[in-house]
Amino acid sequence: MKRRRVWLIVAFLLLIPVVIGVNTLRNWAGIAAVTDTPQDRLTMLSPGWRMVPEGPVSDAGAVLLSGCDGVHDNMEYWAGTFAERGHPGLILDSHTPRDLDQMESWRLLCMGQVLTGAERAGDLAVAMAASKRDDVILLGASHGGWSVLEFIAQTLTGEVAPGLSEWPAPPKRLLDRVGAAIVLYPYCGALNGAVSGDWSDAPPMLMIIAGQDELRLAPDCEEMAAELRKLGASIDLIYYEEAGHGFEQQERAAFSVLEFNAELRDRATSAVNAFLDRNGL
Repeated sequence: MKRRRVWLIVAFLLLIPVVIGVNTLRNWAGIAAVTDTPQDRLTMLSPGWRMVPEGPVSDAGAVLLSGCDGVHDNMEYWAGTFAERGHPGLILDSHTPRDLDQMESWRLLCMGQVLTGAERAGDLAVAMAASKRDDVILLGASHGGWSVLEFIAQTLTGEVAPGLSEWPAPPKRLLDRVGAAIVLYPYCGALNGAVSGDWSDAPPMLMIIAGQDELRLAPDCEEMAAELRKLGASIDLIYYEEAGHGFEQQERAAFSVLEFNAELRDRATSAVNAFLDRNGL
């Protein structure tokens, strides 16, 4: 009996990497576990949306997507920065409505096991359809940056985000209402499928790369930026050699090795403001 129990435990442990591998392949193929209509997605997400300052979502002049650990102080900071420029910020919480803020289940996002950037781009599509502004700024940090890149690629090709039954509005109309996109230390690895289509109609983009990124994302993002430029994208690339992942986020998970850097956040803020100035936003 004891030996049988040991073998069951061993079999279970051997099965875990197989399940993870199969699930990763499913995500890479763009196959979602659940499909929502745009209205269902709106109904799920909207109670967790927050405007900075308070106001109707229709006034959102910026949409912000957090990293895989959920909404933290950096989203509030950037939303306030945009609000000062006349672009009230909509902080889009993809985690709480899905209970991905419970029991550190957000780590499944970080591992690429649930809610890939391509799927989460559907959240952004629904939020963009709810805003009525014509000069919306998109900002995504880490996993959120991945989602912004996927959203732009999807609007350019017309491909619907995995897990969304259809577009909430014509994709070209959504894209035309984006004034600029800012991605901070985004995930640019193998699961990111944004390098596709013709990017000559994409909005201007600022990509900020962290040279000391603990997740080793910098080389992939430099390569992706170069590939997107070949497809016609207009990308300003800033490389902060001394920056780590999440350098402008103060709130941290327990035992996190990531570090907040106030001086780099100030530099990034100046760079973001200069980028928006150049693009009339």
